[in-house]
Amino acid sequence: MASVLVVEDDQFVRSALIRHLTDAAHTVRSVGTALEALREVAHHRFDLVVLDLGLPDLDGSEALKMLRGITDVPVIVATARDDETEIVRLLNAGADDYLTKPFSVEHLSARMAAVLRRARGPVGEPPPSTVIRVGGLAIDPLRRQAALDGVRLDLTRREFDLLAFLAGRPGVVVPRRELLAEVWQQSYGDDQTIDVHLSWLRRKLGETAAQPRYLHTLRGVGVKLEPPGPAVLP
Repeated sequence: MASVLVVEDDQFVRSALIRHLTDAAHTVRSVGTALEALREVAHHRFDLVVLDLGLPDLDGSEALKMLRGITDVPVIVATARDDETEIVRLLNAGADDYLTKPFSVEHLSARMAAVLRRARGPVGEPPPSTVIRVGGLAIDPLRRQAALDGVRLDLTRREFDLLAFLAGRPGVVVPRRELLAEVWQQSYGDDQTIDVHLSWLRRKLGETAAQPRYLHTLRGVGVKLEPPGPAVLP
């Protein structure tokens, strides 16, 4: 079954959703605010998020944009807003599906099953994988695994996506706008989102911005990944 985060401030609705999802053998965590949701997805891996738009601390559509800045986990939006313009805007902002309140638990289950099928792709034997190698880095996009000098890296989904995208273009400076579009699927966004993920990725690669080995930032231009140069003897 799936690991699900329920983001809902109404305690009665939240309890009902938790009970239904738990009975369906899903693993459930729940929060009542947008900021709590952001903390949860930053520290835990989920298969799906059910996001209420009427949150007390932040409008749900803004919460959706912030979620999309740090994760590509499928999101089903629960909203009382049923006009077509609003629904199209939410889908374009990164929602994978939506439910108009009030909705039945059976309706939610059907939408969840459809979204999870799309996210997991077709069942069957995966095709042979092509491993990308850059210096001591080895990245397997199909198996979503990465290793440095033979040691497997523990990466979040977004960190892996960023590393794989850059590794597929070794030595090429990739503009930040292209990173937002291709890795985050956003036509615009905050540079800080990229900087934070680069910082986390550098830490796991054993380097810093001041002393880069693989990841190099060209201020005002973009980011590139290339193998370390030969060691310089004193």
